[in-house]
Amino acid sequence: MIELRQHFAGKVMRPVELSYLLYLPKESGVAGGLPLLLFLHGSGERGNDLALIKTHGPPHVIEKGMELPVVVLAPQCPQDSMWHADSLMALVDHITQRYGIDRKRVYVTGLSMGGYATWVLTAEYPERFAAIAPVCAPSASIEASRLRYTPVWCFHGAMDDVVPLEHSIRMVRRIRDAGGEVRFTVYPDAGHDSWTQTYDQPALYEWFLMHRREQV
Repeated sequence: MIELRQHFAGKVMRPVELSYLLYLPKESGVAGGLPLLLFLHGSGERGNDLALIKTHGPPHVIEKGMELPVVVLAPQCPQDSMWHADSLMALVDHITQRYGIDRKRVYVTGLSMGGYATWVLTAEYPERFAAIAPVCAPSASIEASRLRYTPVWCFHGAMDDVVPLEHSIRMVRRIRDAGGEVRFTVYPDAGHDSWTQTYDQPALYEWFLMHRREQV
């Protein structure tokens, strides 16, 4: 658990408390700083037990022995709460400063509730992320044009009966219509669990590292 403070116009707004897991790759002394991947879990992993975060996503594949070439930051959303963009950015800023993260290579991904937060967080702070990957995410009421300079790889299961595929189709269409770059993968036989196939593939992490945000 860490207590942070959000700032706005130089004034402290409120304290923020977030528990998180942090994975550091073996090559921790890279010149220019390490890349950072922020992972946002779904609603089922909320609470105060950090072991829940290892159920799915990058923390799960790391637990199974996969070595990732990025720092993985996986906060836990409190029970009966939702992700808040300002709190997440306060945590990202803290980790970025403490571990010398390369500010041009900060990425975000999330599944279901965390995928929705991925859309919202990027729309709130479009200048901060080099690439994003929402997985089985509900559509979000955001200004799609704010994502037109952020590469997106969106994933969804065609048989999803929790968050129907139409949610991602809608978001992909809106961002493309706004001039954005979107890669869209639909798993024809997958239900809501489109995250296992997504996070198990090294190609996702290689794709993230292809992207840098030149203006930070």
